Amino acid sequence: MAVYGGGGINPQIQKLKRADIVVACPGRLLDHIGRHTADLRKLEVLVLDEADHMFDMGFFPDIRRILRSIPQNRQTLLFSATMPGEIRRLAKDVLRDPVTVKIGTTAPADTVRHALYPVAQHLKTALLLKMLENIHTESVLVFTRTKHRAKSLDKKLAVAGYRSASLQGNLSQGRRQAALDGFRDGTFKILVATDIAARGIDVTQISHVINYDIPSTPEAYIHRIGRTGRAARNGEAFTLITGDDRDMVRTINRIIGSEIEQRTLSTFDYSPPRPARNDRPQRKWKPRRNFSGVNKGRDNRPKA
Repeated sequence: MAVYGGGGINPQIQKLKRADIVVACPGRLLDHIGRHTADLRKLEVLVLDEADHMFDMGFFPDIRRILRSIPQNRQTLLFSATMPGEIRRLAKDVLRDPVTVKIGTTAPADTVRHALYPVAQHLKTALLLKMLENIHTESVLVFTRTKHRAKSLDKKLAVAGYRSASLQGNLSQGRRQAALDGFRDGTFKILVATDIAARGIDVTQISHVINYDIPSTPEAYIHRIGRTGRAARNGEAFTLITGDDRDMVRTINRIIGSEIEQRTLSTFDYSPPRPARNDRPQRKWKPRRNFSGVNKGRDNRPKA
């Protein structure tokens, strides 16, 4: 059974009484532990999946509280796409004499063609819309760096006539599930997501991945573009880059051992300058006055 927030807790309580395997989010599992509705005294196997992203999302204190509530005599498996120092320390704490299995992910799959598109920051959305005109939008996954940008870009795509949805941390569980289901069944042709929100997306027919914002690590780049080109299908991945992204581009090229092709779109106008800010003159500050017209503030005069 699945244990997560956003759903009714009473049905979970009933299912927990007879479940053999529980797949849980840390917060809701701690809730059940606190209510004594999850009996973990006979737990045999603990799996910590997506350990690096659980750390990014601040779940480590919850994980350590859960570890104090389960038997020491157990088998523990830890999975992580990357192994920064924090994850290594966690592994040392929770694993005893572990066997390490490492699968190399230093290069994109052969089924993925990928390219970089240099563009000024203020022209990103316009270039994205022009790119979407030139590709068959069978199923496109667009990555942004922030929740706000994912939500904003989804609205702009909808205004442009695309069937799109966003997947970001501010969504309720119901709306998140509706976005995923709609993307899987083709109701939505474009899904705009952040890295953390996109974790767990398993959609094999994604034709294109577009990085509206370049990811923060080479591993994240490889992981993102690996969402296309699955199940013996070919896929394409495009990344919009600005002048501020030069260092990350060099790092990605070094990690994968080759330079990613850089392209321009012949039908796109790269010349429009950044719009001037609408700087309205600021109003001068005026002291607030009380009913008698005297400035408010401390009255240090002697009292009568």
